[in-house]
Amino acid sequence: MSTPVAAIDCGTNSIRLLIARRAEDGALVDLERHMEIVRLGYGVDRTGAFDPAAVERTLDATRRYARLIDHHGADRIRFVATSATRDASNRDVFIDGVRDILGIAPEVVSGAEEAELSFTGAVSTLPDLALGPRLVVDIGGGSTELVLGTERPEARISMDVGSVRMTERHLRSDPPTEDEIAAAAADIDAHLDEAERIVPLAGTTTLVGVAGTVTTITAVAEGLTQYAPDVTHGATLPIARSVAVCEQILRASREQRAAHRVIHPGRIDVIGAGALIWERVLRRVEQAAGVAESRTSEHDILDGIALSLF
Repeated sequence: MSTPVAAIDCGTNSIRLLIARRAEDGALVDLERHMEIVRLGYGVDRTGAFDPAAVERTLDATRRYARLIDHHGADRIRFVATSATRDASNRDVFIDGVRDILGIAPEVVSGAEEAELSFTGAVSTLPDLALGPRLVVDIGGGSTELVLGTERPEARISMDVGSVRMTERHLRSDPPTEDEIAAAAADIDAHLDEAERIVPLAGTTTLVGVAGTVTTITAVAEGLTQYAPDVTHGATLPIARSVAVCEQILRASREQRAAHRVIHPGRIDVIGAGALIWERVLRRVEQAAGVAESRTSEHDILDGIALSLF
């Protein structure tokens, strides 16, 4: 068993930590896996800058993660920052804060590298996937990545479409109005039109969804009353079933969403936008490739970051 490594994924909505060893068969063995909703990207789409309170929330979480890293003696750390940090004009304040806590600077990775890490993390943990091109879809708070490949990525794109970004831009009412939904759907579809020029969706054999939006929708679709990653990981859902759940969550009020115990409180206000993104992707892939179902992976960019450290 290898010595531990620490991977941190800091996105628009959450910051996550994975401390893991690598077994002799190459699989990751989790020692710690944590997620906190910090909403680092709050307001970035509108203002182009980080909110000071959001930065402090994120640095507080980083301090807690640093104590866990020290406890396990992880000798290699990689801190990856994604969409919100790419967009923020004052990102140096955040980067300097992380360096002071961990002794390393966060890597503000490109959308292309984010996509590749997500693909690696997802595909490596689903050994029973059908042969042929796999489309991995990673819906984040600020961006959505589409990656197509078999054993490794062959085409990829990162779109400026995410659950936080679409909520702030379009879905401001509670519940969202039909006009707001139509405007958000048109925005998402325009990005998918462009994405399809780069990522040939028609070649998809297997559709894999990763990250909080997809795993949460899967948990609701499976009728879970308590979140259970061992149930959602690897789950297969008919596209028609997923679309129906997406529509339900999108049009629900925040109070109605909160009645689903599997929806994390920090996602209540943005999960509707995430559901709309997933619904538009599902319909697009179904139409382009004739795919009738999707797979869910609980493993994503965070696992990709950890694997890159070995």
